[in-house]
Amino acid sequence: MGAATSLSAADLRQIDTQLAATDTLLDTNYPGDDGSRQPVHTVYVPADLFTPGLAAEWGERALHAAAAHGGLSRLGSLLGFDDDLAEALSTRVETKLSSEPIEDLRLDFEDGYGNRGDEAEDEDAANAARLVARSVAEGTAPPFIGIRFKGLETSTRARGLRTLDLFISGLVTAGELPDGLVLTLPKVTTVDQVQAMGYAVGRLEDVHSLPAGRLRFEVQVETPQLILGPDGTSPVARLAHAVPGRISGLHYGTYDYSASLQISAEYQSMEHPVADFAKEVMQLAVAGTGIRLSDGSTNVIPVGDGVDDAWRLHGRLVRRSLERGYYQGWDLHAAQLPSRFAATFGFYRQGLPAAALRLRAYADLTARDRAAPVGAGSGILDEPATARSLAGFVLRGVQCGAVGAEEALAVTGLGLARLTLLAHPRLDAGSLAGTPGADA
Repeated sequence: MGAATSLSAADLRQIDTQLAATDTLLDTNYPGDDGSRQPVHTVYVPADLFTPGLAAEWGERALHAAAAHGGLSRLGSLLGFDDDLAEALSTRVETKLSSEPIEDLRLDFEDGYGNRGDEAEDEDAANAARLVARSVAEGTAPPFIGIRFKGLETSTRARGLRTLDLFISGLVTAGELPDGLVLTLPKVTTVDQVQAMGYAVGRLEDVHSLPAGRLRFEVQVETPQLILGPDGTSPVARLAHAVPGRISGLHYGTYDYSASLQISAEYQSMEHPVADFAKEVMQLAVAGTGIRLSDGSTNVIPVGDGVDDAWRLHGRLVRRSLERGYYQGWDLHAAQLPSRFAATFGFYRQGLPAAALRLRAYADLTARDRAAPVGAGSGILDEPATARSLAGFVLRGVQCGAVGAEEALAVTGLGLARLTLLAHPRLDAGSLAGTPGADA
């Protein structure tokens, strides 16, 4: 006979009824991260300057910049890494710059392009679609690629939507949309603008017989009105729920946001207090929604006489973002790529030994009885939420190239499929079949 309880079946049904709306909200609006790769950076170039060989050209320029200033090992030392790690990083960064120098590329029709008249922009938008399709077909495109078009303010709305339409229509005409297609909506001030964007991409899906939800977009957070609205609430917190499933990321716009708050140009920075406040609100707004976050950029470029100082600054800012849970940022110049990857790879490689030790201890305890945890090898008794974070850390390191897949298996005892399920427990285990190290 089972233990006696006091709540009846009717009581439980009543509670289920009361919580039905909450259950639907959590399932629909808070699905969590999907476990797919997030790029570590986004590179912006004026749309008319894109060629299928652009990524490789940036990689060559980045390697040349490093070689001209003492090499990649010296760069690692500039960023504060010890000699052994600096040398190890130089090999990995050189491989990265030779094979995948740009992870995410945005062809810019907004600030980086300007107003060139409708005829010129029509031509460039159509040409961008053809060249992106060609680049994808030839295998020269970065894993993620797309456009930033002009925003939905009155003065630029028609032009921005026309460019979006020409680009998407051109890609569809050329064949299938790229798997890593990304669309960026800038200068957002209200929830209504995001809902209008949701309508626009929905109509493009209908017209081109695309699956519902195929066209997602990033929102640039670069106006204070999106952080604090006129009614005292935070509009950015409503975005995910206004267009569920449509927004792929929120990208912080360093200079537009700072200028809007009257910060002097000398002090506009990714680490200014106003930037930190906005980014903390963004983190809270999208927690659990699966929407990714990206930090902004620094306009201090490693050229001329100030290369070392610029690399130190960029490396420190990249590291600072990573430590605060912002795993992506913007790069504006090829010479920023060495410091981007050196700082990013160093972050993951320095943290790997401790993360691996704690993951091994956690896996051992879950395999036995967590009610009597004896002799945790790491000296730390981690909760499931922290274990998810540890697994996510290692996965990000593998995805960007800082850590090898076999290396991750060797140090953690967990294959990529196990790591992925630990980091993202809501995923379907069947969908990960065939992942390297799936049985570990």
